[in-house]
Formats: sequence, structure tokens, C-alpha cells
Amino acid sequence: MREDLARPAQQAADGGTRMLLLSREGGLLSEGLQAQLAVPAAQLGSAVAQHFAGAAADARLVGALPFDRSAPAHLLAPRRVRDAGTAAAWLHCMAGQAQAPQGWSLQAEPGRAGYADAVARAVQRLQGAAPGGTGLHKVVLARTLRARSATPIDPWWLARRLAGDPGVLRYVLPLQTADAAPAWLVGATPELLLSRRGAAIASEPLAGSAARGPDLAASEARAEALRRSAKDLGEHRYVVQAIADLLAPLCRQLRVPATPALHATASMWHLGTRIEGELKDASPGGLPQSSSAALAALLHPTPAVCGTPRAAAAALIAQLEPVPRGFYAGAVGWCDAAGDGAWHVALRCAHVQGHEARLFAGAGIVADSAPALEAAETRAKFNAMLNALGIDPALLSPDL
Repeated sequence: MREDLARPAQQAADGGTRMLLLSREGGLLSEGLQAQLAVPAAQLGSAVAQHFAGAAADARLVGALPFDRSAPAHLLAPRRVRDAGTAAAWLHCMAGQAQAPQGWSLQAEPGRAGYADAVARAVQRLQGAAPGGTGLHKVVLARTLRARSATPIDPWWLARRLAGDPGVLRYVLPLQTADAAPAWLVGATPELLLSRRGAAIASEPLAGSAARGPDLAASEARAEALRRSAKDLGEHRYVVQAIADLLAPLCRQLRVPATPALHATASMWHLGTRIEGELKDASPGGLPQSSSAALAALLHPTPAVCGTPRAAAAALIAQLEPVPRGFYAGAVGWCDAAGDGAWHVALRCAHVQGHEARLFAGAGIVADSAPALEAAETRAKFNAMLNALGIDPALLSPDL
């Protein structure tokens, strides 16, 4: 075993400051900590520009944006950044020494019936039947599943178990906690929020989903139904239009396909649209809002994970969701001194701490949403993390 990949004797002193991003396109492993940025989304562009002023050409920031735009980001300035090969080796090393958790107990917050009730209340608001309902077009409601093991849950073991889906970005991010127990955000997301390389930018929102079937014929039938679903196509258009409206003033050109494509993961079908553009100002010393981190903060949270209009949807989420999202449906990624970087929506993730993993799943709600179907969609979206944890989804109570 290479010495620099050995599991550290004190997790908090080494593994507790390492962030991993890994996909089939590449990845990185950050090590150590020089500084942190903890500012809300509105201030992020200026703070990032100030941080990189006079920095070395290879300087980077890595970390996450929380779902709540008013909450501080969790960005780390690492001492070193390793390449994708080293990141993969580190993950293999760490996961190989971990024991699989066992002895599970599960608790949904809320359960399927409670979530369906929240969806019904949201639909009433969307239809304008309740006071304040006018103007709200879509809201994304989430729920959580607390999975508690009799033995500790290793975040690196969980990240390695998420390797079965090639179309995702896996991530492990150490989090700051008020108590002594180390915590991580661990997940495998299929959704690109914003990438930048020079003047070229891209975003690939996913909105409109269906569970894949038990066999090829059923899976293809569900994909075709999703492709033709007026409800899902309308939901998707809200997301694409919102992103295009925010990026267009910053771009010389912006290419937005007229219709979405199907995006497949191991357990779900999604409607996705690849948006590409060219920035007006992409120089390293250019406008503060042109860095990848600032652009991600501008777009986040999109209607794919929040709703539209954004402020009204976020207010309704705060009313109807019993558990704060934290970094779920936020963004994870990196930015360098030139402004380049990539940020992905923090989906299919768990907050891992000690013996507990809190899973998250959400669904887009519009005026003609059916509460029972939306509850079933969130249940299906839990499957990726449940499978990774070694919990057979078929054995779960139908109330979850």
C-alpha cells in the first residue's frame, strides 16, 4: 500500500479534511485545509474573486453550497489536490478497510402518507385555491429516510458502493458539525448544474422522472411514457427557461435545445436538456460573477430542486418539509483561480454521521400532480442509496 494512501491514524486530522469528486470523466481528491469560505450565495462571486486574487495558478476551492441561499457555503481551500487516478486509489484503499454496516432500522420523515398529504396541500396552493397561491408554478417537495445501523457507517465504503452507475458523479465531503462526531455528505448525482472551461459553459438540468421497470420492455415503456408526459414536459420547461434566463445576459451566445432528451441512471429515467453557451467575459481577472462558483450560485437552486418562482417555492418548502435540507439539493464541486470548474446538484445523497445515514429524495409538484404518484416517485428515488447501503428495497414497509 502506498504510504500517502494509508488510512490515517486520526480520521479528523486527515480523512476528515479530504473531499472526493469522481466520475467517468475524471475527478479529484483534495487534501488538507488552508482556508475556508463561508458566505451566502449572493456574496459568493465577490468572495471567490477576492480569495483567488494573487493566488497561485493551481489554487482551487472545493466544497458545497447549501440548498438555502441565505445559508453560508462550505468551501475549502485545500493544501493539495490530487488527480482522478489518486482519488480512485484513495477510495479503494479507504473502502477496502471498512466493514459493511448491518442491523438496520428505518424511519421515514414524513412517511408516504404524510408526504402525499403535503403534496396535496402544495397542489391546492398551485391551483390558487389557497391564499397566496397565485404566481406559484412549481414546487419541489422532499422527504427523508433515516437509516440507522447497529455498526458505524463508513462514508468511503458507501461512496465505493455507489460505483455501479457510470453516469453519475460520486462525492464525499467532510461537513462541519456542532457535536464531536465527524459527518460527511456522500452521494452520486446525475445532474450537472454548471461547468466552465474558459469561455465555454454548460448546464444539464434534469426534471421529470420515472422509475425504470423490472425488465427491458417495461423500462422502455416507462421511458416512452415519460417522453410524452405533458405534466413532466411542462415541469421540465420551467427549469430550462429559468436557467436560460439567468445565463443569457452573461453570454455572447446560448444554445438551448427545443426538446429534452432521455437521461438514464441505474434506477431512474429523467428528462434532460444540455444547455451550452459562451461567456462574454471569461478572463481570470474578469467579472466576479463569471467564475464557475459564482455562476453556480447564480443558478442555484434551480426549479429542478426548488420550484418557480424561486422565492415563493422556497417559502412553501420551508412550510411543508419537516426536516431542513442542509446540503441536499445544494451543489458540490470545485473552482480554480482561472474561474474554471464544475458544480453538480447534490442529489442521491446521504448525511452520514456515526451509525446514521439520512437519505433524501424529492419530486417536482405542479398543479396537476397526483399525490400518490409523487410519493411513489420519492420512494423509487431512495433506491440508489438503499442499494448502496446493502438494504433490499423490496423488503421495506409500504408505508415508507
